[in-house]
Amino acid sequence: MSAPRFTTLGCRLNAYETEAMKALAAEAGVHDVEVINTCAVTAEAVRKARQEIRRIRRDRPGARIVVTGCAAQTEPETFAAMAEVDLVIGNTEKMAPETWARLSPDFIGQSERVQVNDILSVTETAGHLIDGFGTRSRAYVQVQNGCDHRCTFCIIPYGRGNSRSVPAGVVVEQIKRLVGAGFNEVVLTGVDLTSWGADLPAQPRLGDLVLRILKLVPDLARLRISSIDSIEVDEALMQAIATEPRLMPHLHLSLQHGDDLILKRMKRRHLRDDAIRFAEEARRLRPDMTFGADIIAGFPTETEAHFENSLKLVEDCGLTWLHVFPYSPRTGTPAARMPQVNGRAIKERAARLRAAGEAATARHLAAQVGRDHRVLMESPTMGRTEQFAEVVFDTPQTEGAIVSARVAGVRGAQLWA
Repeated sequence: MSAPRFTTLGCRLNAYETEAMKALAAEAGVHDVEVINTCAVTAEAVRKARQEIRRIRRDRPGARIVVTGCAAQTEPETFAAMAEVDLVIGNTEKMAPETWARLSPDFIGQSERVQVNDILSVTETAGHLIDGFGTRSRAYVQVQNGCDHRCTFCIIPYGRGNSRSVPAGVVVEQIKRLVGAGFNEVVLTGVDLTSWGADLPAQPRLGDLVLRILKLVPDLARLRISSIDSIEVDEALMQAIATEPRLMPHLHLSLQHGDDLILKRMKRRHLRDDAIRFAEEARRLRPDMTFGADIIAGFPTETEAHFENSLKLVEDCGLTWLHVFPYSPRTGTPAARMPQVNGRAIKERAARLRAAGEAATARHLAAQVGRDHRVLMESPTMGRTEQFAEVVFDTPQTEGAIVSARVAGVRGAQLWA
């Protein structure tokens, strides 16, 4: 018998949930199982999941293969039709202890091959809190799941369900445990992080949670928040940006595009000027703030002029780190029924966006030479600044420690100290 093996595709939240599944499987004594935690964000992500399943079957012909995650939730029939797959379980089912308790060879062989319920009916967050996912220096805490919005390109709400929040008290207690275990940085994660609290009593906002964490966990050295929707940022979060040095000066923005007409067709809730205004205000409050952003290239009906507005957004918002997504239609979404952009044009525009992102990163790194930074060490020779730039060291440092260093130069996409 061999221990279960897990393959994670997609986002940080998937990786977090894989760690929770590992604990559930170990507690249930599961063995000889391959679990693939899939992503559904693009059609390419689903293709990669199918490819990975076939590879695992070739490498481990005797193992039982269980497929879960967002692609399994949104397209269970796709994976059930694969001869390599023994069991398909949904995003709610994968976090249930009883699922793993039943995962015996007899159960997989005789039960229904698809166990995926309607995730839009789920109203509470699962009670899976794990202590220490990430490096020994940085831990991730899931505070929110799901999304109430219906952007026309996005399949994720049908994989994750509607927005659900973890109560602030539960979050604070977990972070206290993590700090007690030696973690110097905690990252708050979720599918739609800025919607945190809308389903809780008194409807607190994300800024309230951030201020509460920083007040009640005074020994936490660094708090970081992951991707946010800038139009939903509340006054308390802006206050935290302005006054709390332990809140890291790095925000990843869900922008998606830089043209107002395309943003409306995407059913986004912000316009171009909203994004620029937010970036300017955040940088005014915190001059060392850096921004990452998600941008889609080649959304249906996008013209060259529309695309140029996305390209200019890199400079207009002062973006430093870019995640570029070439658009691919997702069956069941409104955008899939809109007039599509030529595939070659999508690829070319994505390449131009990536080049602009790489140039912006290079400018930021060059500007750091000669400056002092506090660096959180992720390994003996690599750490990250407060703005999330990687720093490499010739002399080994203490893993997990925060060290002061002067940047001596740039090596590729990394700083050197």
